[in-house]
Amino acid sequence: MRSIGEMARDSGLGVSALRFYDRAGVLVPAWVDPASGYRWYAPGQLDEARVLVRLRGAGVPLADIRLVLAGWSGADADLVRGLLRAHLSRLERGLAEARSEFSTLEALLDHRENPMTTSPRTGTVRLSLPAPALADALDAVRFAAGRDPELPMLGGVLFDVEGDALHVVATDRYRMAVARLTAVGHGGPREQVVVPAPLVDAMRALLGEDEPARFGVEGERVTLEAGEREASGRRLAHDFPDYRRLVQLPPGRRVVVDVPEFREALATGPVRTAEQGEPGGRSARDVSVLATVDGTVIVCGEADPDGAGHHVGVDRGYLLDALAAADRDRLVLEFGPAPTAPLAIRRADDEGAFSLLMPVRLDD
Repeated sequence: MRSIGEMARDSGLGVSALRFYDRAGVLVPAWVDPASGYRWYAPGQLDEARVLVRLRGAGVPLADIRLVLAGWSGADADLVRGLLRAHLSRLERGLAEARSEFSTLEALLDHRENPMTTSPRTGTVRLSLPAPALADALDAVRFAAGRDPELPMLGGVLFDVEGDALHVVATDRYRMAVARLTAVGHGGPREQVVVPAPLVDAMRALLGEDEPARFGVEGERVTLEAGEREASGRRLAHDFPDYRRLVQLPPGRRVVVDVPEFREALATGPVRTAEQGEPGGRSARDVSVLATVDGTVIVCGEADPDGAGHHVGVDRGYLLDALAAADRDRLVLEFGPAPTAPLAIRRADDEGAFSLLMPVRLDD
């Protein structure tokens, strides 16, 4: 017999994934200790777990995974092959349809050529900013910057200056963070520049003194000066998505949380396992289901516990990152009108800084 930890190590499935598949009736342990609730797996279940890893990697739906494993354990090769072929056919049809739609989109984009994507950048920006405020803003958004090489326009932080306001923004599609601070010295039209993440980190390292910081853009070059120190490099040659459209959310239910207590509830509360696309493939993520009950937020294991009407599933690691980046003992969580709406994490004392987490589907 293998313990759940040994099963996780030998099969490639995480402990949380094994718990999830137990609850879903897909891979049920051979024996559960009635006193401790600890799971134990029979030797033959290791092969099933390894098959399950492959099925997950191929994107087989949970309902089909259950049937494939039943056929696998029953040596019903015809059933297993039939299910796998049906899934492959669905994937091939979906890919053909996606290729057709992408071809149409490429043609539409060709008709909407934006000279900003192909012409040299000529905008000039000169800003004076309080170093502590800029440091706080970068700390609030840096965690959300993308790392996917297929989406290089998300691999940095957007500096969006208009009038006396500077917004810094980062997103990797699954989360977005925005911070606003007051800028001095820019009298021209709205200017946007995407600063690559390594240069953002170098800039942040300069901001240790309570003194003005000078941010400048000249063509392709971006510079930050703080005292006698300077960080400089090339801007990203890509346009950033229109984040203003993405943050136009319908009003939601706001709940104030004590961050240390909430972090403890997340660390010790139940999680579900869901798959998420990542650079290089798909990975299993720990998902926390949050619900509002009587003006408080609870971490629960089901989508709608005890009839709670406001709930959302979010990546637990991303939520913990957002709480740390907000850097407050009390924060406001804003739940949208439906579980498909993003979860907003806001500072009670600063409406200009907030994070959005994309929800994880809970109906799998």
